[in-house]
Amino acid sequence: MNRTLQADVVIIGGGTGGTAAALAAAKRGKTIIMTEETDWIGGQLTSQAVPPDEHPWIEQFGSTRSYRQFREGVRDYYRDHFPLTREARVNVRLNPGNGGVSRLCHEPRTALAVLQQMLAPFIHKGQLTILTSHLVESAATNANEVSSVTVRNLKNGELLDLQAPYFIDATECGDVLPLAGVEYVTGAESKAQTGEPHALDGEADPMDMQGITYCFAMDYIEGEDHTIEKPANYEFWREYKADFWPDKLLSWFGVRPHTLETVQYELFPGTDRYSLFYYRQIVDKNNFLEGTFDSNVTLVNWPQNDYWLESVIDVSEEDRQKNLADAKQLSFSLLYWLQTEAPRPDGGQGYPGLRLRKDIVDTEDGLAKYPYIRESRRIKAEFTVLEQHVASDCRPDGKAENFFDSVGIGCYRIDLHPSTAGRHYIDISSLPFQIPLGSLIPVRVNNLLPASKNLGVTHITNGCYRLHPVEWNIGEAAGYLTSYCMENGLSPREVRNSPEQLEKFQQLLVSEGIELAWPTIHAV
Repeated sequence: MNRTLQADVVIIGGGTGGTAAALAAAKRGKTIIMTEETDWIGGQLTSQAVPPDEHPWIEQFGSTRSYRQFREGVRDYYRDHFPLTREARVNVRLNPGNGGVSRLCHEPRTALAVLQQMLAPFIHKGQLTILTSHLVESAATNANEVSSVTVRNLKNGELLDLQAPYFIDATECGDVLPLAGVEYVTGAESKAQTGEPHALDGEADPMDMQGITYCFAMDYIEGEDHTIEKPANYEFWREYKADFWPDKLLSWFGVRPHTLETVQYELFPGTDRYSLFYYRQIVDKNNFLEGTFDSNVTLVNWPQNDYWLESVIDVSEEDRQKNLADAKQLSFSLLYWLQTEAPRPDGGQGYPGLRLRKDIVDTEDGLAKYPYIRESRRIKAEFTVLEQHVASDCRPDGKAENFFDSVGIGCYRIDLHPSTAGRHYIDISSLPFQIPLGSLIPVRVNNLLPASKNLGVTHITNGCYRLHPVEWNIGEAAGYLTSYCMENGLSPREVRNSPEQLEKFQQLLVSEGIELAWPTIHAV
């Protein structure tokens, strides 16, 4: 007999969206059980080790109040615990890593510490229970309701039955959806289905999904040799070249995603080529007093370690594990190539001083605890966001579709990485957009909500709804929605379809610091 735990809200998946959902429900006084497959909450920000991808206006507007609190918490963590230079300490927009991808490039351990601090009052009160190292196993349903979800403790094998009036699927791949019989889609839709300009011309392909990436952190110690053992699959990846790629994957040649023109990279800044080390640099030692860090540190989430050969969603467990292992081999092979064979500007080969920083991601092998998942299972929703709603070329008035049921906003280019069907980047301009409540409501099931990349978007629009601040907003809206429904005896569907209740719910969101509309700004 499995042990049973009960709460007001059960959140399966402690990633970026799950954490935001827990924070929102806790603020409303609800009891929450949140599970997480790894031993770190935070998802993209932590266990996947991806510095936040954000829009240009993030410092002024375009995110929720609690996401801004997280961002400032990261800066304060460095101010409170590290010997910063005077210039860094007084910089109100401190960027710890000064990486090119984000205004807040930082270590995943810092994000973890800040998220734990934000949740601490509710944990200490006994209101929020977090079960790390727990994997979802099954779900029980009754008609259009989820009645319980069973999770397995990965450390001792114990099974727990979790019961609640409301469930939130915040897993990285939408893992609760098939277990609970929630209608969902995967992969690439066809033009016939969605009318999207960049959808497939022929039949839909449910197995055509964006590649995943096993990220890792590294620094560089000149004159030292930190070369790893040659990866088992190195010879395969050393010679691998995709038909659509300009050179071997393990090379300094790639493409500009929005033009598909060939581009040449370099490792370190100093030439006219783009520095990949600088791209996602998470520690700039010049922000700290001398001796604090031996070197700058970068997070490797590059074109060269995107794994697009096979999917890890809706395949057998044996194939999933094989594909995850192959993705790890690609990342190890990239590091080994960098250490031993990568051409240097001085005519030499390899940078043996590159050091895999296992401590930064807290794993034995040195790769992130979980792969960076760009595309999930997606619910069949009351409303699905299409390319026509947000893409610049589809909006002659220069504004994204106005959603009457907005529960938040986001902004990013429609950015799709090469896919498991061997399709190239799709990277096109989009407009600052809203998150419609209808995209959070399954077509049939009444008491389960998405809180990650599993909302009602398409393969195309996933490309701009998958980023950190947007996922946070999706999760936060889901957390407040479950609370509002319990407080008012309503279902999410009833909230959306009652003008009076929708207005009251949106007023609640605004009072909690969630922006529902954008000022007039331009495309990205």
